[in-house]
Amino acid sequence: MTTTAPVDTVQRHVLSTLVMSQMLGGVGLSAGVAVGALLAEEVSGSPTWAGLGGTFQILGAALIAIPMSRLMAARGRRPGLVLGYVLAAVGALGLVTSGLVGNFPLLLAASLLFGGATTSNSQSRFAATDLAQPNRRARDLSIVVWATTVGSVLGPNLVGPSAPVADALGLPPLTGPYVFSLAGLFLAVALLLLRLRPDPLTEARRRSIADGSDAGPAHGSVSRGLRVVAGIPAARLGMATLALGHVVMVSVMVMTPLHMAHGDAGLEVIGFVISIHIVGMFAFSPLTGMAVDRFGGRAVAVLGSVILSSATLLASASPEGDSWSLLSGLFLLGLGWSCTLVAGSTLLTAALPAAERPGAQGASDLVMGLMGGLGGAIAGVVVARASFHALALSSLAVAVLIAVAAALTARDRRPASVA
Repeated sequence: MTTTAPVDTVQRHVLSTLVMSQMLGGVGLSAGVAVGALLAEEVSGSPTWAGLGGTFQILGAALIAIPMSRLMAARGRRPGLVLGYVLAAVGALGLVTSGLVGNFPLLLAASLLFGGATTSNSQSRFAATDLAQPNRRARDLSIVVWATTVGSVLGPNLVGPSAPVADALGLPPLTGPYVFSLAGLFLAVALLLLRLRPDPLTEARRRSIADGSDAGPAHGSVSRGLRVVAGIPAARLGMATLALGHVVMVSVMVMTPLHMAHGDAGLEVIGFVISIHIVGMFAFSPLTGMAVDRFGGRAVAVLGSVILSSATLLASASPEGDSWSLLSGLFLLGLGWSCTLVAGSTLLTAALPAAERPGAQGASDLVMGLMGGLGGAIAGVVVARASFHALALSSLAVAVLIAVAAALTARDRRPASVA
């Protein structure tokens, strides 16, 4: 794709490439999601530690955002996204090995690296905004989020078919999905290397220099990004919406497979429920994006708070095993998260000067990931010592905070100076 083409033409090429990479990366990431807690329980020998595998994966996604944002600011989106997927592939190999040898510390270390897939999938949504027109920013972002639907729904449903693959390779059944993860991740890397040209971030920078609107070099420092966000009310609200919505979703989702397994639900049923949850997360995001462009990020953030509150109430009423209340709750949990993700990401990006976006976007994913990791860690303890019911009600309180933050945040969107 020539960089002399009109920006809309280049943006369409970038979006189509990101859509395809999200589909492949979605398979790579989600193929192991449905069995992550079960594998951790099997390797550790205790349900108390079952949430730690997912927690370390989320923590890894947060930490990998730090070098990724610096790399993107210096070299563009393409090398940053590739870095995340390559680290995830190494993590998938480590997870298979941990299941084979029964080594829990190895499982945790591999989970950290596997989180790189989450980082790349997450940062892809920001790559979609680099060349987007302001009145289409949320819609372009949401199209890339939507693309994850295909891979993410397919991934958990590979749990059943992965069993014979694992058996043929002499691997434990719960490690089979990570074989499919490897295939998806390697294909995503190849696609980005070959097709994400021009790089959207460097192309946006080149065009801003050409038209005289250059705002200076991009900054990839996460600490600087946090300072920038702290000085802009709309950006603060965007980050809070992302973090709080994520901690609600992760806390309930990561323990759902265990809640179902304790009620004798089979792997295929667990995979189906997680698939429906992922449909809620991604399938309706274009509608969410249109709503953000039409009504504003603040209104959609409040809507997300309401939906997440309803989801946690339904989940709290569900018995162990499979039930309609749990299925409905997990779908709404995904839908509410979609609202907070698209609304929060758009609020954050729109409020920031262009040069500050890479660092601040990396900072937002770091905070979001750390909050999700904390939620996942606490979730396992709450379920082990109390119940899934108590976990869902605790998450309800966090969901309400999103609406409170939207109501209390000032509307001043003027950028703050950075020391």
